[in-house]
Amino acid sequence: MKPHRRNRLIIICLSVVGLSVCLFLLGYAFKQNINLYYSPHEVNAGAAPIGPSIRVGGLVVEGSVKHADKGLDVSFDVTNVKGTVTIHYSGILPDLFREGQGIIALGALKDNNTLVASEVLAKHDEEYMPPEVAESLKGTKHQLPE
Repeated sequence: MKPHRRNRLIIICLSVVGLSVCLFLLGYAFKQNINLYYSPHEVNAGAAPIGPSIRVGGLVVEGSVKHADKGLDVSFDVTNVKGTVTIHYSGILPDLFREGQGIIALGALKDNNTLVASEVLAKHDEEYMPPEVAESLKGTKHQLPE
């Protein structure tokens, strides 16, 4: 084989290997940073993974919000009528957070009924509800009018 053909073949092989490594690392990074949404019903059914970061959303159950005597710890229940998940959060809740309103919590599941949240997001006006929450409430009495 002539030297210039051999050099060309080596360059092509190294390029393919380098591109493959880059694509693998990119895919791995995306997999680690994706926060999939699960409804409370899916969490209770065991469809959500325990450990990795996920999002859970629904309506805050009336009378379920419990603040700790000291500190910023709070726990509350979130439901989509078909299932309920208890959320533990340590921090300042959004101004729009209240019972009966839609929220999404980002965190890790401790078991099939408890999420330890690192972030809580509340809806921003009376008409808006996160699409995932609206989809999980479809067919219930809490469904938003079209």
